[in-house]
Amino acid sequence: MSDPTTTVAETAAPRSPHLGWALVLISVAQLMVVLDATIANIALPYIGDDLGIGEANLTWIVTGYALAFGGLLLLGGRLGDLYGRRRIFMVGLAVFAVASLLGGLATNEPLLLASRGLQGLGAALASPAALALITTTFPAGPQRNRAFAVYAAMSGAGAAVGLILGGWLTGLDSAFGIEMSGWRLTFLINVPIGLVAAALAPRVLAESEAHIGELDVPGALTGTLGLLGLVFGFTRAGEQAHGWSDPTTIASLAAGVALLAAFAVIESRVAHPLLPIRIFRNRTRAVSFLVMMLVPAAMFAMFYFLSLFIQQVVGYSPLRTGFAFLPFSLGIVFGAGLSSNLVNRIDARFIAGTGTLMAAVALFGFSRLDVDDSAANLLASFRSGGFVGSDLNYWASIFPFILLMSVGMGLTFVPMTLTAVHHLRAEDSGIGSGVLNTMQQVGGALGLAVLSTVSLHFANRTADDLAPELARSAAGRVPPEELGTLLFRGSFTEGASAAFLAGSVLILVASLLIWTLLDVKHTELATDGPEGGVHVG
Repeated sequence: MSDPTTTVAETAAPRSPHLGWALVLISVAQLMVVLDATIANIALPYIGDDLGIGEANLTWIVTGYALAFGGLLLLGGRLGDLYGRRRIFMVGLAVFAVASLLGGLATNEPLLLASRGLQGLGAALASPAALALITTTFPAGPQRNRAFAVYAAMSGAGAAVGLILGGWLTGLDSAFGIEMSGWRLTFLINVPIGLVAAALAPRVLAESEAHIGELDVPGALTGTLGLLGLVFGFTRAGEQAHGWSDPTTIASLAAGVALLAAFAVIESRVAHPLLPIRIFRNRTRAVSFLVMMLVPAAMFAMFYFLSLFIQQVVGYSPLRTGFAFLPFSLGIVFGAGLSSNLVNRIDARFIAGTGTLMAAVALFGFSRLDVDDSAANLLASFRSGGFVGSDLNYWASIFPFILLMSVGMGLTFVPMTLTAVHHLRAEDSGIGSGVLNTMQQVGGALGLAVLSTVSLHFANRTADDLAPELARSAAGRVPPEELGTLLFRGSFTEGASAAFLAGSVLILVASLLIWTLLDVKHTELATDGPEGGVHVG
C-alpha cells in the first residue's frame, strides 16, 4: 500500500514557478520521440541509394524504431518509478541524442539499423517518464488538464510534423556550410534538441521520490520479449513478401503470446511486479487503455495509406505531401485545447465519444476517395508523366476529412489520457504511463499490420482483374518494367479504401466502449491521489 504522506508530498511539492518551462521541456521531448517514427519515411529512398540498402530492408529503418520503442516502454516506465522519473527522463534523452548522432553519421546498413534500435530505447525511457512527470508536476484540475492537452497535441501532431520536417530536410544538400545528404539531417536534428533538453531538466523539473525496490528481471524479460515478438510478428505479417502464413511470422506471434502468458503468471506472483495487476482492476482505466490501443491503430494506418495515396496516386512531391498533413497538426492542437477546457465541465465520455465518432466519419470519407483506374487512364497518365487521380481536388476531397479526423483525435486523446492515469498510486504513475504509451505504440503497429493485410487483399484482387486488360493495351507502348508501376497505381486506391473502411470500424468499436463503459465524472478529474487514498485539491 502507498503511504498517504508520500502521495501528498509528491503531488504538492513540485508546484514551482517553473511550470511553464517544465511543460515546454516535456512537450518538446515528447514531440521529438513521436515525430521520429515518421520523419525518416520520406527519406527512405535516399537512404537506400546512399547506403546500398535493398527495398525489403528499408522498412526496418521504421519498424526497428517501433520494435524497440513499443517493446521497452513497460521497462522504461518501471525504471522511472524505481529510480526517479527526472533521472530516467534525462538518461532517455541523452541516449536518444547519441543514437541520433550515430544514425546521422552511419556509413552502412548495420550501423544505421542499430542506431534506430538505440533511439527506440531512448524513447522508451523518456516517453513514460515525460507523461508521469506531468502527473507529479502539475496540480489536478485546470492546470493539469491544460498540460495534458499540450502533451496530447504533441503526441498526435508528431506524426504529421515528422512528415513535413522529413520532406523539408531530405531536400537539403547542405547545412551550416557542410555538404551532406539531406536525409542525415533527419537524424542529426535530434542531437542538439535532446542534449539541451536533458541539460535543462534539473532546472525546471522536480525529481520524483524514488521507490527503490527489486527490479522484476523475469517480468522485464518476458514482457519485453513478448511485446517484441508480437510487434515483430504483426509487422512482418503486413509485409507483402511474407504475410500471415510465413513460418517466421507464425513463430514470432506464437512466441510473443507464450511469453506474455508467462509474464502474466510472473506478475501475479512476484512481490515487486513490473506491471501491477491492480492497475487494470479499475474499469475506467482498463477501458481507457483499450481505447488508446484501438484509436492509434486506425490513426497511424491513416497516415501510412494517405501519405502513399497523395504521393503515388495524386502525384504530390515529398515536401508537398508533408504540407498536405499540416491541417492535421493545426486541427489536433485546436481539438486538444477545446477538450482541455470542456473536461472541467463535461464528463470525459461525451467528449471522447464525440471525438471518436468524428474520426470514424473522417475515415469513412477517406474510403470514398475515387479515381479513374481504368487501363486507358493509366496509359494516359504514363504518356503525360502524370498520375492517376491527378485531377483529384485536395481541398474538396481530402482536406475536410483530415481536419475532421484531427479535431476528433484532439477531443479523444486529452480525456482518455486523463482517465488512463488518474488516481494511480504515486509509485505506479510511471508504469501507468508506460502502459498507456505501450498501448499506443503496439496498437499502431498492430493496426498497420492488420489494415495492410486488408489493403493487400483488395489491391491484389483489383490487380488480377486489371492486369490482362492493361497488358493488352500497353503492348508495344509501355516498357515491360513500367507495367508493375502502372498496375500498382491502378490497384492501390482500392486497397487503401478498404483499409480506411476497416479503420473506421476500429474507431467505432472504440467509440462503443467509451459510450457504454467509461463512467468517470468530470468532478473526479479535479482531484489528486489514488482511489481510496488522500485527495489533494
